[in-house]
Amino acid sequence: MIEAPDLQVRSLGECRYESPYRSDTGQRFISDAQRVRLEDEVGPDVTGSQDALLEKAGPRARIFFEPARTTAAIVTCGGLSPGLNNVIRSIVLELRENYGVGRVVGVRDGFRGLNPDQGRPLLELDDSVVKTIHHLGGTILGSSRGSQDVSVMADFIQDADIDVLFCVGGDGTQRGACALSQAVHARGRDTAIVGIPKTIDNDIPYVWMSFGYATAVEIARQVVSAAFVEAAGAPNGVGLVKLMGRDAGFIAAGAALASQDADFVLVPETPFPLDGTDGLLAEVERRVQSRGQAVIVVAEGAGQHHFTEEATTTDASGNLRHRDIGVFLRQRIEAHFAARGMELNLKYIDPSYLIRGAAANSWDRILSDRMARMAVHAAMAGKTEVLIGYHHETFVHVPISTAVASRRRMNLQSDTWSAVLACTRQPRW
Repeated sequence: MIEAPDLQVRSLGECRYESPYRSDTGQRFISDAQRVRLEDEVGPDVTGSQDALLEKAGPRARIFFEPARTTAAIVTCGGLSPGLNNVIRSIVLELRENYGVGRVVGVRDGFRGLNPDQGRPLLELDDSVVKTIHHLGGTILGSSRGSQDVSVMADFIQDADIDVLFCVGGDGTQRGACALSQAVHARGRDTAIVGIPKTIDNDIPYVWMSFGYATAVEIARQVVSAAFVEAAGAPNGVGLVKLMGRDAGFIAAGAALASQDADFVLVPETPFPLDGTDGLLAEVERRVQSRGQAVIVVAEGAGQHHFTEEATTTDASGNLRHRDIGVFLRQRIEAHFAARGMELNLKYIDPSYLIRGAAANSWDRILSDRMARMAVHAAMAGKTEVLIGYHHETFVHVPISTAVASRRRMNLQSDTWSAVLACTRQPRW
């Protein structure tokens, strides 16, 4: 259970400077005393502490850093996600235009760029560099997976005289950011390290929606609808779509709800039987016989219990490399129909990199901009080892150590999953 001490945000010290930030929209400054409840419900069936409160994000009246003498850096890590360039652009504009920060630089190729032996030189960032990058997918800074020696990165930050570092990435990136912050502060340097959550899978706690997710769902919806059209256009047609979702099925569920074209949605949160009268193969056969077609949406981390050998290798970020459930299901479905002498026209689609490399849609552009600017407010106020969360539709500060202590997964008792079951009419395995 999360308690109040788990949500205490670390600060570098006294804020001695009056903030130059001014807003023509009339937005008021936020006090450090303003809080957002962790739990939004009360009642006999609700667990959790009603005393756990999150610090509200936003501009502070007084700040820790003197803007004109501040150097800020941005690093993007891990896999690509729609909205990365939007985050970079908004950080740069907020720092320069609203705070008057003297220097903003980009760290190239993820944490590798903080290692002089592996990284490319820092990229100077100003309005001319970021002017149009919000129209592009990917990240102009480059990205990479994997960690670097923390002491080497801390030395780099000290030598480069970096006062503020914005770390844009998932849970692995944020763990690295937390370790880096501790190493920097052990050297006696006041550097604010602020995390901006980037996970297309939408699986970081205290972040109701991460940027890139809405774009992923929109493109995935189009793919699922295309699979439906392909399945409907051939006798005994089956459309099989594999979507991202290593440990959480939010994209698969969202795409299914948006398209209303899926017959089965398979997610990592719940196992499903494959064989037998109540297994997936028999259910697909019955659906094809009754409707003439079927569409299956599977998250990449679903169904791992069906593999005889457990996955043991990891990627550069330390994530377990799952077996390919998409190819596995395609082979098993084809074998099942062949064994029964039934015609089958199966179309298999894996749009993962098409989604990752896309430019952000309207909602993700808004969310990217808001998160980026909230991160700047936090950093200039001297907040450190903190992640920008999005909780109850409010931006909040979450200690990175608390945010990475668990992974957000879809609640199988939630309205979302109930809606998936209602629109697919698949069994509640």
